[in-house]
Amino acid sequence: MKSNSDYDIIVIGAGHAGCEAALASARMGLSTCIFTMNLDTIGQMSCNPAIGGLAKSHLVKEIDALGGEMAKITDKAGIQFKILNKSKGPAVWATRVQADRALYRKYMRESLETQAGLDIRQEKVEELLVDKNQVYGIKTTGNPSPHPSPARGEGERIYNAKAVIIAAGTFLNGLIHIGLENFPAGRAGEPPSTRLSKSLSDIGFKIGRLKTGTPPRLDVKGIDFSVMSIQEGDVPSSAMSLFTKEITNSQLPCYMTYTNERTHKIILDNLKYSPLYSGVIKGIGPRYCPSIEDKVVKFSDKPKHQIFLEPEGIDTDEYYANGISTSLPQEVQVKLVRSIKGLENAEIKKFGYAIEYDFVYPTQLKPTLETKPIQGLFLAGQINGTSGYEEAAAQGLIAGINAALKIKGKEPFILGRHEAYIGVLIDDLVTKGTKEPYRMFTSRAEYRLLLRQDNADLRLMEKGFNLGLINNEQFNQLLEKKTLIEAEIKRIKSTRVKPDIINPVLAKLGGTPVKENASLYQLLKRPEIRYADIAKISAPHPNPSPLRGSEGRGELSHDVIIQVEIQTKYKGYIQRQADLAEKFKKIEEKQIPEGFIYKGIPGLSREIVEKLEEVRPFNLGQASRISGMTPAAISLLMVAVERRKREQNQNVKIKNQN
Repeated sequence: MKSNSDYDIIVIGAGHAGCEAALASARMGLSTCIFTMNLDTIGQMSCNPAIGGLAKSHLVKEIDALGGEMAKITDKAGIQFKILNKSKGPAVWATRVQADRALYRKYMRESLETQAGLDIRQEKVEELLVDKNQVYGIKTTGNPSPHPSPARGEGERIYNAKAVIIAAGTFLNGLIHIGLENFPAGRAGEPPSTRLSKSLSDIGFKIGRLKTGTPPRLDVKGIDFSVMSIQEGDVPSSAMSLFTKEITNSQLPCYMTYTNERTHKIILDNLKYSPLYSGVIKGIGPRYCPSIEDKVVKFSDKPKHQIFLEPEGIDTDEYYANGISTSLPQEVQVKLVRSIKGLENAEIKKFGYAIEYDFVYPTQLKPTLETKPIQGLFLAGQINGTSGYEEAAAQGLIAGINAALKIKGKEPFILGRHEAYIGVLIDDLVTKGTKEPYRMFTSRAEYRLLLRQDNADLRLMEKGFNLGLINNEQFNQLLEKKTLIEAEIKRIKSTRVKPDIINPVLAKLGGTPVKENASLYQLLKRPEIRYADIAKISAPHPNPSPLRGSEGRGELSHDVIIQVEIQTKYKGYIQRQADLAEKFKKIEEKQIPEGFIYKGIPGLSREIVEKLEEVRPFNLGQASRISGMTPAAISLLMVAVERRKREQNQNVKIKNQN
């Protein structure tokens, strides 16, 4: 523990963003302190008890490949593992894991407590300390100062830092709504942070208001699962993390039921008591995760809506009613729950609610997640307008990395849209901004066939190694995996098989027979052929390896087989996207000088100039993605940037001659 109050990096908030940020900066050798108002809620899963899902698992696996923690903790706490979209192409495969809330908190707290160079403090951060557009620390209350000062006030403490990362979740001016009643809170049972939000506003940040919500939690004793459809996990379980060797927890099922016309009538009859529809809530809610009130009103033609009952953990009798997020009064919540098949006798243990909170418009951030107005101040998570644990954790990791790199005087770490979903997420936020809670989807990524969840390690682990977040053993395992993939593709290209061996296999699979010898590679390109099929007509691979089958007979591991299969079957499509990504990189490399003056560029409208001044893009690629930007404006900007560079080069040449 440090003997004074000075740190390299201070992290405010110990949710998913804060934990990743603190762990990353500490692992990169920077003295770090993470501040939370409650040690018992470190890593709290405030909403649904699940990690991953469509596009979100891509983020989690990218965090994992870069050396982050979320995937490892998910596997330790996981109680149901499922691969979604297996019937579709690999670009949209997604891993979703139900997690035990208590175990997730336990293991994440252990990770923080055992991390060298990381302190944890239970104190409330009240104010940012800024001088000449540079953050230099924070002011807190909570632990009385051993040396009270009239200048500070009783119980206040000042901590100095070279960088500060704010990951405050929904706590900034948080306001909970249940019916027409509301009260200040960061989440149920926890106080909000009001002075920190004011501190940001006083500095000059543009602050907005968003809303999210949560459904009621039900007592298992009143649920009749026999009338519901059971949702089992995959057997065997597919781990979220690259580094997980075994899933050890008991696996639990989920259940599915539906709302009905009676449920919808109860909701419609009580809309006047809904804070959302009575005008009490001002914040904008998540479009893609609406409340049950929203679903019933906006999709009035639908006679029913799905509800997934998800266990909150192994040793708890609570179930999360995913699909009926609501802020209706408590007595109405009881009626609507009991109108649902299988929930006629259900007891609500915790009522649903909506929460409004402050966020900072993310166009005020650089792609490093450092704020433009204040040097050394980074923002991560819901404060930037995002929704979801995975989006928050991804931002926390990038903020922690870049805060550490800034202090070390090294180049920033910025992932491109062609490199990672994390790159798409951050570029969307800082370039386009958001006025509603942002959620990641595969459709947001232009190069999603390149950015699959199965190849996150091949794309990003070397970057994590260079940052010092991936160790030598992990990196060497990656190198061996790459070698095995290349060797196996080379082998199946060179191994040719006669028709009399191939055709019986093709006949069983309904494939067209061949008349000539064919390579295993040509066969694997066929849609009906899987790697397991060519393995039947091929000798086993020599040279056993840890990445091959556990019996050491030479079989390749599942991860290697998946890569061989995907890289063979989708080679043409992958190459086409890779070529597009290469063209994209060329425009991304056309940098716009810092402090570039947009006013006065002939042909640019005042509206375009204002948008460029607000975002201050780093390159022409980012400029092209600003909302409302036209191809003509980009052409004019490109000419102006080139002219500026020529003028600067000419001035340097004249100066050198003199």
